[in-house]
Amino acid sequence: MAACEVCGNEYRMAFEVHAAGAVHVFDSIECAAQRMAPICENCQCRILGHGLETEDGHFYCCGHCARARGHAQLVDHA
Repeated sequence: MAACEVCGNEYRMAFEVHAAGAVHVFDSIECAAQRMAPICENCQCRILGHGLETEDGHFYCCGHCARARGHAQLVDHA
């Protein structure tokens, strides 16, 4: 059994996520999101969908939040 790196739970169905050259072990999607998902710099929600990223690495959950922080060029796709 593997232990979740977020909550420490040992679970026989734990899974690995390979990202940016690192391997992470989680027992649930919730723990994976807590560790891996970026946070919107405007409303502080976890970005679980596509989200938007500026050229200099700022993350936003939607065009509204990006524009609220002065990034008029970022829009949601319809």
